[in-house]
Amino acid sequence: MSPNGTPEHDETFDEVKPSTPSGSAAQPPHDDLTPSFKGQLAKFQYTSTTPISNGAIRKTTTPLRSSKRMRDAVTTVNATDETVDEPSSRPIKKRNSSGYAPSSKYAHLSPLVDILEPNLICVFVGTNPGVQTATSGHAYAHPSNHFWKLLHSSGLTDRRLLPTEDRSLPVRYCMGNTNIVSRPSKNAAELSKKEMVAGAGDLEAKFRGFRPEAVCIVGKGIWEAIWKYRMGRAIRKEEFRYGWQDGEMNMGKVDGEESWRGSKVFVATSTSGLAANLKPEEKEAIWKPFGIWVQERREERGFVPGSEEYNAR
Repeated sequence: MSPNGTPEHDETFDEVKPSTPSGSAAQPPHDDLTPSFKGQLAKFQYTSTTPISNGAIRKTTTPLRSSKRMRDAVTTVNATDETVDEPSSRPIKKRNSSGYAPSSKYAHLSPLVDILEPNLICVFVGTNPGVQTATSGHAYAHPSNHFWKLLHSSGLTDRRLLPTEDRSLPVRYCMGNTNIVSRPSKNAAELSKKEMVAGAGDLEAKFRGFRPEAVCIVGKGIWEAIWKYRMGRAIRKEEFRYGWQDGEMNMGKVDGEESWRGSKVFVATSTSGLAANLKPEEKEAIWKPFGIWVQERREERGFVPGSEEYNAR
């Protein structure tokens, strides 16, 4: 990613410093120069000090060697008064934007295994495995992803876990993980909107079977796809909000079964390092209420977070 950088402005410019061989006498100015031009040029001549035998300092002035170089020098130096604050003309290196990529491009990578068990307190829903995640076989494995950091800062885990500890989420924290699209890709831009919407139907089936109390949608784009699947249209700007959603949007509901009203839905921010539309403290503020709710539900269940041996009984 980075991150996002633009080239630094080059706030310095080259001083005109023509050289004269050491110890040589200063050359007289050219006779073909007009007095007015000589006077203007004198302001930009290189001045040096050369020691002499009696210890005194002799001041010497060395003009430029050609009238053409002098004219160029005057023009260049005068121009810097107007251009010194302008950005450098150095070309900006742009990141290549990626578009849709077929699944065959990453056929050598395996889909990420879901971390699901019946009756968990919550299940996180990501977009799809990135290349590094698919290669390692562990969720949110890229070092720029803030998922594990946000889990800890919001109180969902009692310490910052490593990606390699993802399979311990159910027994240690009563939480799980899945994705709306199973196939790997470099980023979400390589997925089609059609497969994102189709993936929402797969999520509904998973949650009907495993029945978590709540699902945490990790990113706005995921919720937009789920909304379109459920409502048959795109979500309007004024309809979107982070946090808890209305009960009618619960996922995994079973028709005619009153005892199971589906999994509550909480929409959180994306944890990708490329998602820079919100500041880190703003993301933490959005995640925090979900962390508090999960902690309360653990206490009500008598679930001790982080205690694998106790919770396995």
